[in-house]
Amino acid sequence: MCLAIPGKILEIDATLDDLFRTAKVSFGGIHKTINLCMVPEAQVGDYVLVHVGVAISKINEDEALKVFDYLKAMGEVEELEEKGT
Repeated sequence: MCLAIPGKILEIDATLDDLFRTAKVSFGGIHKTINLCMVPEAQVGDYVLVHVGVAISKINEDEALKVFDYLKAMGEVEELEEKGT
């Protein structure tokens, strides 16, 4: 089973070119750098679903927050927050 987690794009780096952009994304306070090659339309402030370090689609904020609520209910978000950013 594959799992994609929503994250909010904080900043985008297009140093190489527009196709090979990377982004700093927040996953409930955990910040990671991910690849944006599959969502070239993504912008700062957008929420994206991320699977193994690659954004696979954009989602709206309501859906992203719903997923975070589910993760909190399962006790997964607190575990991530304890590990720090």
